[in-house]
Amino acid sequence: MSISLNRSLGIQRNKLLRYRLIKELYQKHKTEDIPTTVVWRKYICPIYPISRTTLYEVLCTPVTSELKKVEDLIAVQTRLFY
Repeated sequence: MSISLNRSLGIQRNKLLRYRLIKELYQKHKTEDIPTTVVWRKYICPIYPISRTTLYEVLCTPVTSELKKVEDLIAVQTRLFY
């Protein structure tokens, strides 16, 4: 198994897990009368220092399906290695 492939899958997995946490935090504080920028500024940015553009990228990412794909690839790589 290539170390660089293994490392990139791990980086991708950790990014998606972080995206999932950010989305959960967003959903917890977002209501109809609170704009996204206020949720970002008050609740997300102090914990995860990301830009507003990155927040929009996170919100548009299908985290569950992408995470499933990455974990399947990690499982395949692990089976090939052992």
